[in-house]
Amino acid sequence: MARRTLSRRLTPWLAGLAALAVWEAACRLAAIPDFILPPPSLVARALVLQGPDLAAQAAYTLGTTLGGFAIAVAVGLALGLLIGSSRLIYKGLYPVLIGFNSIPKVAVVPVLVIWFGVGTVPAILSAFLVSFFPIVVNVATGLATIQPELTDVLRSLGARRLQILVKVGIPGSMPYFFASLKIAITLAFVGAVVAETIASNRGVGALIVAAGARFEVPLVFAGLIVIGAMGVAMYAVCAGIERRLTFWTIRDTALAASAGG
Repeated sequence: MARRTLSRRLTPWLAGLAALAVWEAACRLAAIPDFILPPPSLVARALVLQGPDLAAQAAYTLGTTLGGFAIAVAVGLALGLLIGSSRLIYKGLYPVLIGFNSIPKVAVVPVLVIWFGVGTVPAILSAFLVSFFPIVVNVATGLATIQPELTDVLRSLGARRLQILVKVGIPGSMPYFFASLKIAITLAFVGAVVAETIASNRGVGALIVAAGARFEVPLVFAGLIVIGAMGVAMYAVCAGIERRLTFWTIRDTALAASAGG
């Protein structure tokens, strides 16, 4: 069991190192110009040389992303519960949400700039607009998966609609909710960075645009790696929260608990 756990933890790191090795070898063997595809060694050099600036811009991007993500969690959870608890509201709002989600958020950012100006607010709102839809869908789906037999039994026992929602519906939809957080947090980074590339002079997105204009391609890739690393880290945080709060839905954890019992 310990060897299996160790191998699971090491596999992502080994896969990443192998990908970097292939990338480095391909750039060297094919003599690809650095301004087209820099090798990982040059990207690492840019990470070291521009470390303080990258850290400051990454902190700004992380702040705007988490701000939009927090709003998305609150709005998505409330809207998902509302849609999932009423068939009439579901039929009325769900097509509207699908249509809104189909609109490219890049096209919405200029409107946000007109309303709120250039800066932090468009990035936060863009992160929110991109990430709230998966939360709504998953929470509504969780409520829709309640067994009709269970609802009928509770109603026969005198339970009201609100009591069924609070006692059964919301707890039953929590696994779907926490699973949706892993998707939403990565989408929030996409929304924030897109807004920064269009309507901000701060953040990793703005740094990437400025570096690309100067043909500092290693710095561009360094910014992309920083965004990816932050996305993986926040995904891991959401996955940890999911494992801790909905452990009974995870197969390995449930098997371990039953074996321990």
